[in-house]
Amino acid sequence: MSDVKKDHSFGTGTGAAAGAVAGAVVGAVGGPIGIAAGAVIGGVLGAGAGDSLAEAVNPTVYADYWKSRYEAAPYYVTGRAWSDYEPAYMLGSRAYASHSGRSFDEVESDLAREWDASRGTSRLDWLEAKAATRDGWQYIEGTTPVGKRHVI
Repeated sequence: MSDVKKDHSFGTGTGAAAGAVAGAVVGAVGGPIGIAAGAVIGGVLGAGAGDSLAEAVNPTVYADYWKSRYEAAPYYVTGRAWSDYEPAYMLGSRAYASHSGRSFDEVESDLAREWDASRGTSRLDWLEAKAATRDGWQYIEGTTPVGKRHVI
């Protein structure tokens, strides 16, 4: 077991939120009580799944991985800094956790809207950030261009 502390609040929180939404949708057939029950049950189950994701993904190692490689990426724009790309990679990892079971292409329009709220001081517009966000997503998914899960 690694002695690196993992950030379970990241995984648990995103899992709980995604589970609660999914549970509420499923529970909608039972009316208001079904929605509430579905949200609670989905939140509990989602938190457990999210905690498992956090166990597999160390945010510090993830950020260090991209920080050492972003300038070699084919989408890198000369003169851009890590602070421009970091929010895109972070959005990719968070999005994979919160959109479990869906593909990047299925949620891309949602991510474009999320980019404006999560970009901070990044100078990238969505078209520039999209590829880094996809790389971040694929890293967590285990389908990076090299085609294997990274040890993190």
